[in-house]
This record gives sequence, structure tokens and C-alpha cells, in this order.
Amino acid sequence: MNPKAYFYLCITSLFWGGNSVAGKMAVGHVSPMMLTTLRWLIALAVILVLMTPQIRRDWEKIRQHWLQLLAYGAVGFTLFNAFLYSAVKYTSAINAVILQAGIPMLIFLFNFALFRTQASIAQVIGFTVTLIGVLTTAAHGDFASLLRLQFNFGDALMILACIVYAVYTVALRWRPAIHWQSFIAVPAFGALISSVPLLAWEFESGNAIVPDATGWAIVLYAAIFPSLMSQVLYVRGVEMIGSNRAGLFINAIPVFGTLLSVLLVGETFQLFHLAAMLLVLGGIAIAERGRPKPPK
Repeated sequence: MNPKAYFYLCITSLFWGGNSVAGKMAVGHVSPMMLTTLRWLIALAVILVLMTPQIRRDWEKIRQHWLQLLAYGAVGFTLFNAFLYSAVKYTSAINAVILQAGIPMLIFLFNFALFRTQASIAQVIGFTVTLIGVLTTAAHGDFASLLRLQFNFGDALMILACIVYAVYTVALRWRPAIHWQSFIAVPAFGALISSVPLLAWEFESGNAIVPDATGWAIVLYAAIFPSLMSQVLYVRGVEMIGSNRAGLFINAIPVFGTLLSVLLVGETFQLFHLAAMLLVLGGIAIAERGRPKPPK
């Protein structure tokens, strides 16, 4: 049992659930690449104010691994969010929720293909239970509605986003032995510089939207919580219990997203929401209790 890791990962899922809601709310108020760039600009400013002393202490290690650290930011921070914010312009929230539920399975598959990491029967059962919970949320308790969903360009973007984040999560096993503050700071800089060409492309194509008051509120939320705090907590969670186990908590994102939709958008909380929450949390508990034991 690692209660601290579980707490970190639950809070991460809460903030990321808010990120999905914010991305949907941002449509018409701030464009996807504008949002991606501004969130990392603000996050990096906060990082430099709070973490510069630690960055200086780790500077020699940063110089040794600078390209790898920048790549973490470009892939896990910028590319994922660029795909996510672009996807919600074209697809429904239901489709996006269902597709994000595939991230833990992708993490399992990548870990098995690359490192032959085994999953116990209980972990498979736990994943299945959490997936049923996610589908319950997505279908609003009516599973027949899943058969009526249509696949579109936004869904393709969400699939790419899921693959990108699964690759990022698995790649965290190669992160250099560096303080977490420095590890967050350098990828954040990588996220910012890699988002600038995407923003330039958005301006060139005539799709850029400068944030209005609502847009700025969304940018500030995305900068502080999903960009900064969630990344810190997720990295710490993966560090403490491994990517397979940490990745399972991603399935809690739709549940938190639903709760935030009730609070922020005014949707009605229904019985299937409670059932979905219990399934997701129960599935995580099953997978955790039945995880493979490390060799003595």
C-alpha cells in the first residue's frame, strides 16, 4: 500500500478531468494552440520564480540530459494537449471519454512489448471493472447509446493523444536521477518552445483566437493545475508505484470530469454517475491488491 502515491494520482486525475472540461469550455474563447502556448508560458514563469535555486543546483545534470528532458516536455506536455484541445472541437465529450480510457491499456501493452512487464489476473480484472465504470459514465447509464456513436476526425486526434501520453508514461522509467523540481522545469521549457511552431501555424491558417476574459480564466486554470501541479504529482506517482499501476488512475479522469461538469456546467448528478465512480475506484482497488509481487 502506498497511500501517498494514491493521493497524488487521485488529485492528478481530478485536475486532468478539469482539463478536459476546460478544453471544451475554451471553444470559441481561445484557440487550441494559443491555449497550449499560453498555459506553458505562465507555468514556466511560476516554475522559474519558485524553483530556480534547485535548477541551479542540478545544472550539470540538466546539461547532460537536456535533449531527453526537452523531449519529455514536447511529447508528454505539448503534443498531448495539442491533440486533446484540437479533438474537442470536432468530437463529443462521450467519444473523448471513451478513447481516453484506452490509455492504461496502451501503457500495459507498451510495457509488455518493450520490457515483458507482466500483469496479474487481478490487474486485468481491475482494469476491466474500471473500463466498465468509464463506459457507464460515457453512456449515461444507457449502454445501447454506445452503438450509435460515430467516429470522426476528432476521435482520430484523441487516439493520437492517448498513444502520445502512453508513450510518455512508459518513457518515464528512463528519466534521469534529478530532483523533481528540475525535472518539471526543463520539460516545461521544452513544452513552451515546441508549442511556438504550432501557434505560428495556427496564426498562419487563420484559426488563432486571442483569449477573452473567459479564455484567460481557462488559460490560468490550465497553467497552474493540469500543467504544473498535475505533472509534478503524476511524475511522483509513477516514481513511487510504477507506470502500469499509476496509469490505471487515468481511468478516474472521466469520473472527475463528470463531477466537475455537474458543478461548473450545471449538469444533473444521476445514479449512474455514482455507479460509475464506485466501479472505477473499485477496479483500481482490485488491481492494486492483486498486483504482481516483486521477486525476493
